[in-house]
Amino acid sequence: MPTGSCMCNAVHYEYQGEPDVTALCHCVDCQKWSGAAYTSNIVVARKAFKVTQGKPKSYSVTGASGKQNNHFFCGDCGSGLFTELEVMPDQVCIKSGSVDDRSVRDYPVGVEFYVQDRMKYSAAVPDAKQVPQFG
Repeated sequence: MPTGSCMCNAVHYEYQGEPDVTALCHCVDCQKWSGAAYTSNIVVARKAFKVTQGKPKSYSVTGASGKQNNHFFCGDCGSGLFTELEVMPDQVCIKSGSVDDRSVRDYPVGVEFYVQDRMKYSAAVPDAKQVPQFG
């Protein structure tokens, strides 16, 4: 069962099964939250995901979709861990860099969301579906 954690190891999680999709999100909300050009996400079923140690803090914001984006992070070290989107009620977007099993690097990116907000220096991922907006 794949696991993940924050940088200081205060918060741990696990999920079952293979990802539904791997996605990059270029929306302004993800840019602001991550401090980067986009977030890299492994999307899994909410029922297959659980926090196993610690209690992440959260911050909710209305995203570009007009729906709530709930971002979860470690309150000690600040590591971004996962996001629950109202627009995707049955799924969790796990931040790829928080997964302990480095084989996630082998998953191809299936889709890029909010490519209309992509930084000009960031090229499209070959073979990934390009979605201007989401929700």
